[in-house]
Amino acid sequence: MFFSGDSSTRKRVDLGGRSSKERDRQKLLEQTRLERNRRLWVRQQNSAAIKIQKCFRGRKALETEHLRVRGQFFMTYGKHCQNVDRQCFGPDSDFLRQLLFFFNPQNVADFSALVESCRLLQQFVRENGNILSLFAGVDYSAKYALVDYRVKHLAYVCIRAVHHNRNQLKDQLFMTSDKISAPTILFLEAVVMLIDPRLPWSCKIVGYLLQRNTYSLLREIVLIGKGSINFHDSIGKISSLESVLALLISHVHQRSCVCSNTDPQWSFSSQILTIPFLWKKLPYLKEVFTTRGLNEHYIHQMALCVQNHAYVLPNDISTEFPSYACLLGNLLETAGVAFSQPDSSFDTAVDFAAVSTFLLEGLPPMQSSNKERKENFIADEDEMMVGDELMDKGLSKDLEQQISNAIDSRFLLQLTNVLFGGISRVNGSFEEGPHDKEVVAVGAACAFLHVTFTILPLERIMTVLAYRTELVPVLWNFMKRCRENQKWSALSGQLTYLPGDAPGWLLPLSVFCPVYKHMLMIVDNEEFYEQEKPLSLKDINCLIVILRQALWQLLWVNPVTPPNLVRSTTDVFTLKRHPQEFIQHRVSIVASDLLSQLQDWNNRREFTPPSNFHADGVNDHFISQAMIDNSRAHEILKHAPFLVPFTSRVKIFTSQLAALRYSLGSHSVFTRNRFRIRRDHILEDAFSQLSALSEEDLRGPIRVSFVNEFGVEEAGIDGGGIFKDFMENITRAAFDVQYGLFKETSDHLLYPNPGSGMVHEQHLQYFNFLGTVLAKAMFEGILVDIPFATFFLSKLKQKYNYLNDLPSLDPELYRHLIFLKRYEGDISELELYFVIVNNEYGEQTQEELLPGGKNIRVTNENVITFIHLIANHRLNFQIRQQSSHFLRGFQQLIQKDWIDMFNEHELQLLISGSVDGFDVEDLRAHTNYAGGYHSEHYVVDMFWEVLSNFSRENQMKFLKFVTGCSRGPLLGFKYLEPWFCMQRAAGNASEEALDRLPTSATCMNLLKLPPYRSKEQLEQKLLYAINADAGFDLS
Repeated sequence: MFFSGDSSTRKRVDLGGRSSKERDRQKLLEQTRLERNRRLWVRQQNSAAIKIQKCFRGRKALETEHLRVRGQFFMTYGKHCQNVDRQCFGPDSDFLRQLLFFFNPQNVADFSALVESCRLLQQFVRENGNILSLFAGVDYSAKYALVDYRVKHLAYVCIRAVHHNRNQLKDQLFMTSDKISAPTILFLEAVVMLIDPRLPWSCKIVGYLLQRNTYSLLREIVLIGKGSINFHDSIGKISSLESVLALLISHVHQRSCVCSNTDPQWSFSSQILTIPFLWKKLPYLKEVFTTRGLNEHYIHQMALCVQNHAYVLPNDISTEFPSYACLLGNLLETAGVAFSQPDSSFDTAVDFAAVSTFLLEGLPPMQSSNKERKENFIADEDEMMVGDELMDKGLSKDLEQQISNAIDSRFLLQLTNVLFGGISRVNGSFEEGPHDKEVVAVGAACAFLHVTFTILPLERIMTVLAYRTELVPVLWNFMKRCRENQKWSALSGQLTYLPGDAPGWLLPLSVFCPVYKHMLMIVDNEEFYEQEKPLSLKDINCLIVILRQALWQLLWVNPVTPPNLVRSTTDVFTLKRHPQEFIQHRVSIVASDLLSQLQDWNNRREFTPPSNFHADGVNDHFISQAMIDNSRAHEILKHAPFLVPFTSRVKIFTSQLAALRYSLGSHSVFTRNRFRIRRDHILEDAFSQLSALSEEDLRGPIRVSFVNEFGVEEAGIDGGGIFKDFMENITRAAFDVQYGLFKETSDHLLYPNPGSGMVHEQHLQYFNFLGTVLAKAMFEGILVDIPFATFFLSKLKQKYNYLNDLPSLDPELYRHLIFLKRYEGDISELELYFVIVNNEYGEQTQEELLPGGKNIRVTNENVITFIHLIANHRLNFQIRQQSSHFLRGFQQLIQKDWIDMFNEHELQLLISGSVDGFDVEDLRAHTNYAGGYHSEHYVVDMFWEVLSNFSRENQMKFLKFVTGCSRGPLLGFKYLEPWFCMQRAAGNASEEALDRLPTSATCMNLLKLPPYRSKEQLEQKLLYAINADAGFDLS
């Protein structure tokens, strides 16, 4: 065709590449699909409409039939059932058939008819005494199906009537059976009669009621009636509601019971035991529940749910009363009664521990724990001891109290006795591993206690676990046998609380460590070292190895919890959702605490080499990593420093200080602080000038010039040596007991004078100043000869002192307290009260150890508390202000993390160095020579021979003469900066030159020694120089 001029006839081209036929096909398919869906939707609508109409018509017809039968019923039997006789309850009568058919609990007439029916039922039974013949006539077996049908429906209708009208009947719900006129009592007593276990239909009736979720109806009834209980009127009486519940729950214990298993979600445990404070409302029910077989059955059913990870609890009543917490509180209240029976079952104890552990895991830490901790451990707020931050989960205080009170000493004693009753302390040969029953017992006890420790305040439960149960010996023998027989790996799969790949030692250690640590706080020195109680020293050596290896595994080899969270308590609730991570977190803390405490015992009297506390895997790589902030090794060093050898920690500490001094020195060259100190007023001048410096200035270099007793400035130029001398002199003056700020123990160890305020008005400011002085000495690497008492050094670490620290302060008082501890007579006859008499400078004051202590007599029951309060007063309370201010000054320069790397014994070495003097050969090996001297020069040989023959006192004087400090470097003279140097003085050997004394430059650690001709002359001149006390005029 030719173009006609009409563009509309031009052939269209689909640029999509598809033909128009294909496009039309897709459109047709889409239209067909939509049409098909529309038809399906219409069919569904029609089907639904038919079902609704059918249901509506059925309900309408049923209502019509109800009206018809109801009218017929009232015409036949009367509005108030006045025409009913005992025959009406028989199988041939329509009375029950009609009543049960039309009964509606909302209908007032129906409700009244049921009330009268129940009244008549009880009347007829009282008259005849035979309920079976009342319902079945002469032959029950012939008509049992009809009779059973009517009885079970009558029982269910009675419960429904109470449930539906529970709000109107709430004042009657907990009435006792003597209130026979109340409708609620009539209904419930009728149910009691119908489910009597002696009746042949009992099992069928109870089974039907349980299938209809009757417990959920009864739960709502109890909850509504909770505010209407009159406890005073109901003492010793049993409510009808309790009777119904008691018969229902005890039915499963009947031998003839053939009821099918109830869905756990609608069981007694889930629906009734989760009611808050159930036993206060229904005390008789508690008696029934705690009977042995019944208690075992329900606890076992709950344990099966826990094993199958089935959550079957109802919705929480409120955030204050979560179902799991209510169930836990009610179970714990009954446990004490159940386990007090002589034939308590081991399997039940295991089941109970499993259920309680599962429920306890959901609880937040008890908010009362902080309060109790403050009451039991009297610590001053100045010590900056921060308590745990607890998550507020909104749990009711009363519910917390119920749970906390139930886990008391008696309960813990009973539970552990049942679990460990069959396990002898020396169970089997050590060549055998633990048997299955022992593994189950240890696993159940440890899982329960591990979770309990995270919930309850430890002070309430530790003493009974430590001293009244076999927990420590049982666990220790269990762990020792597992280790010696290499059973840990096999044990992992048997402890159900943890995943199968978790180390087997985790769970036992999580419980053993805190309990044994608590024992060590109360055990005295004779018991530990001489009597070797509760563990022998050989066993303790083995325990140290187990703890050391476990810690190294947790913190370095296979860490799960990030190291920087190890000491965090704010994240505990989150960690609890991951049991293995949480327990590893827990064990890393408690094992570290126990090892630290065992190290303290070893420092008091060595029973094992200190190297036993060091981890095998610490090497140069670990040490290099530990010097890096926030590295895993650095965090381990803070968390468990004893795993690292002392010398390695000192190197890390000195390198940190050196790096900080270098960074500060590079910015402080032109801003040096200069002190002008009068030798005869050194303490006053130092206090006024040092106290005026800021923290930044304190970290920087300080230069000192001394003024002698004639008012003349000494000739020395401070390049560091004069400052060393100043630090040694100021510490000697300030810490002198004659000054009144410090006192001495019988071992000549220093501690703050409790009566310092009576000597110096500004005593607390001086303690702050002295803390700064000591910190400055450590900061500059200067050793000072100040022997501190261990209990005072504990305050630098912000630690609490216990009874075993008392011998260093007052050995006589310690002996008296131990006498009281072991006194076998009646302590009350000694006429002791909870007061202590302080005697400072002849002035006696009396202080109460507890509020009202002067009226509280010491008895055999509270003597342990008295002993520890006395120790607390002497070791913590009396010196709290002085220690607190000293610590504030100290922490201006020395960080807490640095000090935490060392125990008290090691801290004393950091401050003063070794008390054994210094090694002359070590000094000779690290000495430089100048001015013509060399290592083989005859004068040098004479010098070293003379120095070796000096007394220890003269050797220390020599060291002070040449370095400004009487103590050598802690790690040896290799670390003296700069190295000691011996320089020839007096260029010629004239008599005049040889008559000169040796001189020194302490800033350079330099000795200028003339070339004396004889050993005697050298010794004479050197002794004169080091004993001259001429200050720096000899320079």
